[in-house]
Amino acid sequence: MTAPENPAAGLPQHDSLVAAWQDRVARNPEGVALRYFDGALSARELDSATDALAAAIEARGTRRGDRVGVYLQNVPGYALVLLALWKLGATALGLNPMYRRQELRRIVDDAGAVGIVCADTDAEETLGTLAGSTVRWLISTSALDHQSRNDARVFATTERPSPAPDGDLKALIEEFDGRRPSPVLPDRDDVAFLTYTSGTTGPPKGAMNTHGNVLSVVATCAPWTGVSDGDVVFAMAPLFHITGAVVNAAISLLTDTTLVLAGRFHPEVALEAFAEHGVTYTIGSITAYNAIYELPQAGPEHFASVKNLYSGGAPIPPATVERFQERFGAYIHNGYGMTETTSAVIVVPAGLRAPVHPPSGTLSIGLPLPGLTARVVDPEGRPVPHGEQGELELSGPQVVPGYWGKPEVTELTMPEGRLRTGDVAVIDEQGWVYLVDRLKDQINVSGYKVWPREVEDALYEHPSVLEAAVVGRPDEYRGETVVAYVSLKTGLSATEEELIAFSRDRLAAYKCPRRVHLVADLPKTQTGKIRRAELREGGPSTPAGKA
Repeated sequence: MTAPENPAAGLPQHDSLVAAWQDRVARNPEGVALRYFDGALSARELDSATDALAAAIEARGTRRGDRVGVYLQNVPGYALVLLALWKLGATALGLNPMYRRQELRRIVDDAGAVGIVCADTDAEETLGTLAGSTVRWLISTSALDHQSRNDARVFATTERPSPAPDGDLKALIEEFDGRRPSPVLPDRDDVAFLTYTSGTTGPPKGAMNTHGNVLSVVATCAPWTGVSDGDVVFAMAPLFHITGAVVNAAISLLTDTTLVLAGRFHPEVALEAFAEHGVTYTIGSITAYNAIYELPQAGPEHFASVKNLYSGGAPIPPATVERFQERFGAYIHNGYGMTETTSAVIVVPAGLRAPVHPPSGTLSIGLPLPGLTARVVDPEGRPVPHGEQGELELSGPQVVPGYWGKPEVTELTMPEGRLRTGDVAVIDEQGWVYLVDRLKDQINVSGYKVWPREVEDALYEHPSVLEAAVVGRPDEYRGETVVAYVSLKTGLSATEEELIAFSRDRLAAYKCPRRVHLVADLPKTQTGKIRRAELREGGPSTPAGKA
């Protein structure tokens, strides 16, 4: 299998995200750009509203290069703020709305944010948290805006608290209607997103995703994944994360497609959105797809309009892909990216199935997007031959210029612009990339190297296993021993002994877990990644059936 021709190969033609947005509006101003339950905004309406919002934010002293925190779930306010900030040449600082107090303050202080847009339900607490910080203004928005359905699964209440001191987003758009901000022409080097990542070590670091970085991903990833005019893109991934921000939101806003938002991910609401809005494309974590799979009412009819599904954030076990397609008729394509690569940059092209790496049984994460150079290197940074494993190294227009205010860390992680990912990979003769594991997650059992992914994939073949995570634990005799944490599918059962025996039929003895902990759910980040570090420290305390 080889990559298809990419009509967007090479550098994007636009000089900024604003220019790309304006081109989209000019081509189809009355096309629906945004849907939120029963509400909709055309490209023209969204353009006018974001002109007004940009003028309102400018009136609060915000200028080109300033950082503004976007502290929201997947609501229309997020898209409105993104476009308004880009029109000012300002930077959107993505803030996880689940962060509280010191978590939030640490990132805001590091970024030197001048303003924050938050949910009205969070305004009072956010004001207290940010007292004495660089933040000069706080605007709030209501998740109830731009819809009238008031789904009780999404909205805990229809009561609206008082807006933040510097105004309500919708009211400001009405107040500044017809006004535009001062003319600003951002360029490719302006920072569009400042996205914080913990990386492999140390405190969070702000990756500077420039207009050029985002344009490079959108212009290559859209045709690679089959996104074209008229498509309907569901924002499954959270927009505060680079995956949601770029390959859900930006890819939709900058093409003639419709972006569907439904608040924080809820599997039943997402399933209904697929059918109601005729969703054709999305990308989300495999845990989100697993949650949909668990819904008894889910069927092929919900995915009838789908052209391509993608999963990012963690490699997909082959057995999970097969089961999902068997039930729903939709194939989940793999995609790989990092905050530092401005989201997905190694992707299984639309219409192709990911091959399996015979030695490890690992499903390929895809082929590098046009313009991206991917290679596997040894500890000294020297390329290794095709088929041999080493650290995945990436370079190209999608890779950020560095971390905010951290030149030393930038040089260490991205020497001469080459991103050392910390992921162990293999690239075959055809260019397909296979992710073996994170370097730090490798388990050493009596001198033998065990990659958690291989053990997890074996466990996923068991029909009762919903999710699995494998870690190493200190062992006086072996150095480390393999331990698995497993959650089971609703209504199905398996014992620890059964799963250990199951893995022994598929793996070398030293790779098999010596303990299997059955739990109700695995600990995850807000973006759906399993927290292996927490499992290494002792794991979840809730056994299966006790949640």
